[in-house]
Amino acid sequence: MGYLYLFLCFLQFLVGLGLIVVVAMQESKNDGLTGQIGTAATSSFKGKAGREEHLNLMTRNLGIAFFVISILVAFGTNRWYHWGG
Repeated sequence: MGYLYLFLCFLQFLVGLGLIVVVAMQESKNDGLTGQIGTAATSSFKGKAGREEHLNLMTRNLGIAFFVISILVAFGTNRWYHWGG
């Protein structure tokens, strides 16, 4: 179990770095509240997703992977059941 735990920690580190890089590559949208109230603009050309859509998809997938790996690492420490006190 020790090697699996170390592998998961290393994988979590790599996914975290990837998540930081992908988020840093995204352009900031300074729309204020106008972009937050249900308006979604897509920039696809001939049905192909643009750079921003790919970055958003990568951000979502890396975030989900980081969450799942974090749960697995928590189970690997054998301390997850001590949350109650």
